[in-house]
Amino acid sequence: MARFQIDLDYLVRFLVDLLNTPSPTGSTDWAVGFVQQELEALGIPSERTPKGALVATLEGLRRDRPRAVTAHLDTLGAMVAQIKPNGRLKLAALNGVVWPTVESEGVWVSTRQGRQIRGSIVLANGSAHVNREARTKERNADTLEVRLDERTASAEETRVLGIEVGDSVSFDPRVEVGDAGFVRSRFLDDKACVAAALAALKALRDNGITPAQQTTLLFSVHEEVSHGGRDGIPEDIAEMVVLDMAAVGDGLQGDEFHCSLCMMDSGGPYSSALNEKLRTIADQAGIELRTDVYPFYTSDGTVYWRSGGRAQVALFGPGVDTSHGYERTHRDALHDTALLLAEYLVED
Repeated sequence: MARFQIDLDYLVRFLVDLLNTPSPTGSTDWAVGFVQQELEALGIPSERTPKGALVATLEGLRRDRPRAVTAHLDTLGAMVAQIKPNGRLKLAALNGVVWPTVESEGVWVSTRQGRQIRGSIVLANGSAHVNREARTKERNADTLEVRLDERTASAEETRVLGIEVGDSVSFDPRVEVGDAGFVRSRFLDDKACVAAALAALKALRDNGITPAQQTTLLFSVHEEVSHGGRDGIPEDIAEMVVLDMAAVGDGLQGDEFHCSLCMMDSGGPYSSALNEKLRTIADQAGIELRTDVYPFYTSDGTVYWRSGGRAQVALFGPGVDTSHGYERTHRDALHDTALLLAEYLVED
């Protein structure tokens, strides 16, 4: 039987606000500040690492086997790679962008001067009445471009706007929360898990319960480019729980309605001992935890291990459909993820 009531309305409300706060890798300050403010409201002080991640420490009843919990705040996005002669922008992807899914998406270009310039991603020479290949052309970084919502027809005019190579480009999340319990948006990977973590911490605070072990919280900001998982993590932790989205697709047991435990990904198997501990906690709390293997997936836990981390590592999170595209999950999966984390934090 579960020991906690998860405030699901709080979780979803916080998630929506976080999803609407842009945080492509390399430009995460707004989102970090937003989460830091929320931690302070929960009575949890935090600090930023030199790389820009957010780290906090939860005091525990003991500290003989300290723990860490991590979720990442950075998302997919892009960077201006070239200002084209026609004044439009060529993009370089921040890691795993699936290019066909971002065609026609609205974007914001962030300049050095602090301007936010609006635009959209379109196929170059994209008019079907002009280009016979418009329907069949492959969509990639070379064929798509940013059409700025400014009067510019040359590279010089675009530079006058303050735009330069290296500027950050964020995609519209298009958040929708439906009456059937679905949350649809870009970047549920991994903001859904950040929101679940905050809801779990709120549940502990509301019940006046202290974690069983001293626990370091890491909200990393370089996961999407594979070097965020060790930032600010103490050397002496015994266990590390990674909160990251659970993949949904052919051949997998997980779905949008459940929390899933990743048994193995492309970096190899996660800790069997910690996995078994989490499965037992889930059984006791009445959580229907799914288990899966993800062949094309890595996490901050993989980075932690490959950089010499010695702790046991496990990974779980809510099922997210169409990862790295226009994603969707359900309130039930968010609830079970937050509940499993809360139950884990107080378990000896």
